[in-house]
Amino acid sequence: MEQKNYSIVRRAVGYLRYDTTEELESLNELYRYLRLYVNFFQPVMKLKEKTKIGSRVKKRYDIAKTPYQRVIESKHIHSAIKRKLKRQYEELNPA
Repeated sequence: MEQKNYSIVRRAVGYLRYDTTEELESLNELYRYLRLYVNFFQPVMKLKEKTKIGSRVKKRYDIAKTPYQRVIESKHIHSAIKRKLKRQYEELNPA
């Protein structure tokens, strides 16, 4: 998550310091929705290969998929968890 601080967290809330309990509650509510939006609807290109050719670095990326799609396609995730995520996905509306 640390690598996504700017692209997700900082773009949503900025760099200000939030000190009050009301601000904390607002941030927590925002994060609940932001987590769902990012994990279910925002595709990410994962780095597949990095090759150094002289002083240049050539990068090859995988097809862009959402974290949800990657979990569903994974063989290492239990089917009960996949069913739960599918139910949750069907209830969501990105608009």
